[in-house]
Amino acid sequence: MPYKDPEKRKQYQRQYYKQYNSTPEAKKNSRIAHWKHRGIIFHDYDLLHEMYIATYYCDECECELNKCNSSRKCLDHDHSITDKDNFRNILCHLCNIKRG
Repeated sequence: MPYKDPEKRKQYQRQYYKQYNSTPEAKKNSRIAHWKHRGIIFHDYDLLHEMYIATYYCDECECELNKCNSSRKCLDHDHSITDKDNFRNILCHLCNIKRG
């Protein structure tokens, strides 16, 4: 640690994590951790992230995916499968809700 004073150390850590969390690597790691927490199982999460980033259209309805609520990207997965890959498609939010 560069600082022995607890207040200076906290300030340094806040600044460090603020800078780190804005990097693409941190965003990727955060997204993958979220998928794992939600129960998505895939043999290669790096590959899944690349597919997620490269997908611009819903696999079901072909609408353009963006960050607004109705057409934001969602990973569709089978909730009943818990011991092997359960990822199915990258869908818009509406199609993901329809599929259940």
